[in-house]
Amino acid sequence: MAATDTCTTTSTADSTPRDTFGGTGMARGLDVLQTTAVRQRALRRLLLEKIVPPITAVFLVLVAWQLLSMAHAQRADLLPGPLDVWDSLHEQWLEGTILGVIWTSVSRGALGFLASVIIASPLGLLIGRVTSVRAAIGPILTGLQAIPSVAWVPAAILWFGLSNAAVYAVVLLGAVPSIAGGLVAGIDRVQPVHLHAGRTMGATGIHGIRHILLPAALPGYVAGLRQGWAFAWRSLMAAELIAGSPSLGLGLGRALENAREAQDMPAVLATIVLILLVGISIELIVFAPLERHVLRSRGLLARDN
Repeated sequence: MAATDTCTTTSTADSTPRDTFGGTGMARGLDVLQTTAVRQRALRRLLLEKIVPPITAVFLVLVAWQLLSMAHAQRADLLPGPLDVWDSLHEQWLEGTILGVIWTSVSRGALGFLASVIIASPLGLLIGRVTSVRAAIGPILTGLQAIPSVAWVPAAILWFGLSNAAVYAVVLLGAVPSIAGGLVAGIDRVQPVHLHAGRTMGATGIHGIRHILLPAALPGYVAGLRQGWAFAWRSLMAAELIAGSPSLGLGLGRALENAREAQDMPAVLATIVLILLVGISIELIVFAPLERHVLRSRGLLARDN
């Protein structure tokens, strides 16, 4: 036992300096240094390419805005400075109304967009795969995308009255053609060899659509979803601007119109800023990560982007 203990102690004593100063320890140290350097480069690149440019752009816009206001390019009541708009936002925050107004519009927009996806996806699939349907509906779909959403508001009010149904109808008419069009464009870019390979392996009918066609058309579909959300949001703002009723609640569009009627220019610009921030937030939180994921999964985007 004594000999064994001695050997164990000797072995342990010998291994300690080797782990600390030998090849393994040095390799680990180099790995740590390399990992730290890579992280620092990634952080520096993130700051320089993703964070600094938009902050600089916003700062320059605010400076230009303030200079125009100070130069009296317009009457002071028509062109308030950024600080006046900030004061208006702060006042709305203190009144406790700002989050409710944003939620009313965002919840409407999200529900209308989801309904648009449910309607547009099978429609786009049908147009993309059936030649006769494409010949019949394709031009109509393209024409619908050219109609401004605000043009549908009077018709929707006459059809459904001043109700949420009118608002959702405008959102659907704005978003469905864009989403369906994006899916059709994605289907058109699918390589025929992929479909042929799928059929060879027995992926036909619903299985072929689910496992071959839709995954291959996903980049175009995601682009259509992003465009569809943009149309849905614009359509919602147009509908809320025109279709004013206490039963509809107070969304961003109606708040904008109320501020215009009160000739409260800081409130008008503050509401425009909120509409812009919501649009940017949805883009950054939902669609930009979704698009990056789809493109990376297909090798169309570098992992570090």
